[in-house]
Amino acid sequence: PGEPSSGGPAMVLLLSCSRMLPSLLQALHQLYYDPNIENKNLAQKWLMQAQVSPQAWHFSWLLLHMDKVPEIQYFGASALHIKISRYWNDIPADQYESLKSQLFTHITRFASGSKIVLTRLCVALASLALSMMPEAWPCAVADMVRMFQAEDSNVDGRARCLALLELLTVLPEEFQTSRLPQYRKGQVRSVLAQECSSVFPLLEQLLQQQDSPGFIKQKVLKCFSSWVQLEIPLMDCENLIQAAFTSLQDPELFDTAVEAVVNAISQPDAQRYVNTLLKLIPPVLGLQEQLRQAVQSGDMETSHGICRIAVALGENHSRALLDQVEHWQSFLALVNMIMFCTGIPGHYPVNETTSSLTLTFWYTLQDDILSFEPDKQAVYQQVYRPVYFQLVDVLLHKAQFPSDEEYGFWSSDEKEQFRIYRVDISDTLMYVYEMLGAELLSSLYDKLGRLLTNTEQPSTWQHTEALLYGFQSIAETIDVNYSDVVPGLIGLIPRISISNVQLADTVMFTIGALSEWLADHPVMINNVLPLVLQALGNPELSISSVSTLKKICRECKYDLPPYAANIVAVSQEVLMKQIHKTSQCMWLMQALGFLLSALQVEEILKNLHSLITPYIQQLEKLADETPNPSNKLAIIHILGLLSNLFTTLDISHHDDDHENNEVKKLPVQQGPNPVVVVLQQVFQLIQKVLSKWLNDAQVVESVCAIFEKSVKTLLDDFAPMVPQLCEMLGQMYSTIPQASAIDLTRQLVHIFAHEPAHFPPIKALFLLVTSVTLTLFQQGPRDHPDIVDSFMQLLAQALKRKPDLFLCSNLDVKAVFQCGVLSLKFPEAPTVKASCGFFTELLPRCGEIAPVGQVVHENGKVLLQAVLEGVGGQASRSLMDHFAEILFALNKHCFSYLSIWIKEAMQQDGFPSARITPEQKENFSQQILSRERVNKRRVKEMVKEFTLLCRGLHGTEYTADY
Repeated sequence: PGEPSSGGPAMVLLLSCSRMLPSLLQALHQLYYDPNIENKNLAQKWLMQAQVSPQAWHFSWLLLHMDKVPEIQYFGASALHIKISRYWNDIPADQYESLKSQLFTHITRFASGSKIVLTRLCVALASLALSMMPEAWPCAVADMVRMFQAEDSNVDGRARCLALLELLTVLPEEFQTSRLPQYRKGQVRSVLAQECSSVFPLLEQLLQQQDSPGFIKQKVLKCFSSWVQLEIPLMDCENLIQAAFTSLQDPELFDTAVEAVVNAISQPDAQRYVNTLLKLIPPVLGLQEQLRQAVQSGDMETSHGICRIAVALGENHSRALLDQVEHWQSFLALVNMIMFCTGIPGHYPVNETTSSLTLTFWYTLQDDILSFEPDKQAVYQQVYRPVYFQLVDVLLHKAQFPSDEEYGFWSSDEKEQFRIYRVDISDTLMYVYEMLGAELLSSLYDKLGRLLTNTEQPSTWQHTEALLYGFQSIAETIDVNYSDVVPGLIGLIPRISISNVQLADTVMFTIGALSEWLADHPVMINNVLPLVLQALGNPELSISSVSTLKKICRECKYDLPPYAANIVAVSQEVLMKQIHKTSQCMWLMQALGFLLSALQVEEILKNLHSLITPYIQQLEKLADETPNPSNKLAIIHILGLLSNLFTTLDISHHDDDHENNEVKKLPVQQGPNPVVVVLQQVFQLIQKVLSKWLNDAQVVESVCAIFEKSVKTLLDDFAPMVPQLCEMLGQMYSTIPQASAIDLTRQLVHIFAHEPAHFPPIKALFLLVTSVTLTLFQQGPRDHPDIVDSFMQLLAQALKRKPDLFLCSNLDVKAVFQCGVLSLKFPEAPTVKASCGFFTELLPRCGEIAPVGQVVHENGKVLLQAVLEGVGGQASRSLMDHFAEILFALNKHCFSYLSIWIKEAMQQDGFPSARITPEQKENFSQQILSRERVNKRRVKEMVKEFTLLCRGLHGTEYTADY
């Protein structure tokens, strides 16, 4: 692999290499200079193949000649790195030394040349060193240092120094990304950690030398930064960390020094060296003056960097430092420094980007304090509770919106970043509640009360909004039902002067967060409901007002009948005016569904009539029109409104929480379900719409969604609709098969197939859908993976709920079985998963359903063949557990057959993969048939191991997480 020598096979390779060189140069020229993108892509593809060819060992050196341009030299150096890192086993051991020597020579040659080529050559030598150490190259790092420190009159000393630093920097980086096997990685890591004794003294010396130029010191800090990630003991890094702290005063070195200090402090192993950590607190605290000056002068980069250092020390080592009780004051000083960073002046992300870095620290510190035993925890709570109350004030200040004028100048990206930042603050406040408890809510309530009742000093809306936002953050996730301040808060909300969209939004979301509390205190609903209904008419408050109304209607529905007429009237008005976007209209319909569920049947029907009639009239008009894109959207919108209304309109209260609603639960209603009444009234109209739009998957899906949502909500109450719906679905599916029709059929099978009264229409529909789908399979199902997926799920559901369907004389079980086998070979993972689900339901029925047993015994070998093909590499590795389920079921229900089938299948040459040996196949077959076959977990492990062997991945880095 070194530069070519004369004679023998090397000569042949050299000749082919010299013939290849013009093509290489032409391809490189195309890659870099040809404006045609197709030519570039072709050149790149060809060059990638060339890089891994045997000739690459030779042409790499030719491309590195000094008469070539840097782009060509770079390709040569990259090809060398690829060969060394990926094809190490191709290199004979007797060539190691010459390869090493050539790389050293070229690195020296390029020390004063192109920087990108030098870096690639250093990476190649680093890769060589990692593969050779420790046996073939015991003191690799010390040798590198010695080689470059040796006098070489041809190369400038400074250039040699930079080349050495580049090599030492890329060595740990190459180790982190190397493809070394796991056992070698541990071995090499410990060798490198020992070799730092050859590196760190050199780095210290270069940093301390007065005449070292800035660019050398920067390279030194980068090199140190790279080495500390090898888990070097923190005490061995102490001198260099202190030197990095000194470098923070130099603006030119600041960023690199920050990176070095943060990397050194953040390594997981550092917490073992508590004494060194304690020594680091004073220099970190010593940066406070520099931090304050940076904040005053608006130097965001400097404040950001110093904050990163303080947070790295606090966040990574809070437990270790809290444990040092005698040093509690110095750690508290560090905590206060981080508090300053959290509350750094200015609005995130426009005037500062630092405060967001600190939020995780507060989680970590709280977790560590609360993890102590009770006595110690009490002591720390005494010290840190005031700190956390201060944190709440700081966070709420940071969450405040800027002035309207300033906010108007923000870009949409800045506004979105600020929104996400406020969500992070909200999460932090919710977490802090665990530490501060009910006292936190009282504190917020007192501040809000003072703010709203102080007539002498009127407050800004931003201040009010932030306090409410704090309340909302906690109430959204914490049960505030027992809080004694919520009644006061509900009383204060109407006193808020809402002059602004952001404040109005937060008022709405706060009311929404308190909806469960309102359900327990219904007398207070009237305090806030008018605000919500008023907000519904404002398009700018669309999301907050509609989601809040939906929460109130869901949680408080039994207390809303007195307000129902008003809620329906306001909702109708905003729906007719088309104030809200589609998704909010759907939420509003869900809210009305919850609301109507608690009324008497006559009231429900009366409200439904007034609510739905305008839409039905519109739909009738649309049904007469010739299909076009705009009336399609209108039809889908109306069908969506009906679907969402029927999703939540449930007079039998299937979804109610029994504990909360037993007292309030209304008597069981008599007579037909209102939803069924409405569906029967509009059924013909829906059929009319369908007849014109049967070709359109989205319209068909919207129609099916109405019935699917209704079936899921009503369950048995949907029964009167079953016969006519089955008939309509059959007509739809026979004309144009669509997945949504099968999914609705599956719902009907799930809920009604076991009831004798409904079995005939469901059986007829099931047989029709099966027959049409089998015809589709004969024509070629590849274009319809969604239909195949849904069909497999339908078959599995039928076997689960009503296996008798497979006894029908006109059901071709063999054809269904063959379709299942064919579906296992689809490239779409969800379809294959659904097919596996079908077989895991089918195989256990071999004994009880004669037609199934007969088909499995006659065709099971074909199924096993398809499963083994999938395991052998045809299917995604993510599906192996599902294939294992089929093998497990075959084992359990067809063991005597399986033992014959697997033997026959495995006798085929190259099956299920050309990569495995007959011994490996035999071993797998024996494992699958062994006693362990009754353990599903073990069968899954066997399949995973076998698929890795089949794919040639066993024992490689790709299997680490598998």
